[in-house]
Amino acid sequence: MMTFLLDDNAGRIDSAQWVPSPNFGPRPETGDISLLVIHNISLPPGQFGTGCVPRFFCNELSADEHPYFEQIADLQVSSHLLIERTGAVIQFVDFRDRAWHAGHSSFDGRDNCNDYSIGIELEGTDTEPYTDAQYDALTAVTRAIMAAYPDITPARITGHEHIAPGRKTDPGPAFDWPRYRQALVASSDDYAVTQGMTADNVVAPDSGLKELGMEKSDSEESDLEETGRDNSVADNASADNTVADKRKSQ
Repeated sequence: MMTFLLDDNAGRIDSAQWVPSPNFGPRPETGDISLLVIHNISLPPGQFGTGCVPRFFCNELSADEHPYFEQIADLQVSSHLLIERTGAVIQFVDFRDRAWHAGHSSFDGRDNCNDYSIGIELEGTDTEPYTDAQYDALTAVTRAIMAAYPDITPARITGHEHIAPGRKTDPGPAFDWPRYRQALVASSDDYAVTQGMTADNVVAPDSGLKELGMEKSDSEESDLEETGRDNSVADNASADNTVADKRKSQ
């Protein structure tokens, strides 16, 4: 069984590759970390194992490499973690800091999910099945995160599509929510993980947003704080007009 340890004093997963991104900021004074958001990303779109995602999160992507990169090369985005198709885990931002992954978003009536969430990117698309290695790594990472941050309960694990409905669609229908949640139940005796969650009450977020405390965002306008994903071409089309505004709001 795959396991990870999280050093809360360092805000990092012990065995994850550390590739520090410059794209982060401090969390608000409230400082709570109480939400886990699952995303997907592939660069170029639909291509895996290119090494472009880490370079994108570190502002090292060249617009000359691919036509799509002309739209995103100047953007400044990040996530806390990336889980590649092989199950390899890369960490870009200390969990105690605010990564730039969610954009305009709302969970349980509270906006600005970046302020209080941890973002995990899965290398993939909305329609391509995720790998067994990714599910194994995601389960292990989630256990470690929930043990370190007990405010992240089973009901507070969600997808980007659920905190920004109508604007985002990841991790998409290819992501097997019941498999993921059942794996958490089956693979951990940690109270922080199993509290309130059994195989009988595991549900996928899209089967009942209200039941899981998920609400639609008050704003469905494009936001370029996160992009390059399978579902973000429309957002990127407005890059020239919105990048300056985005950076002011980070």
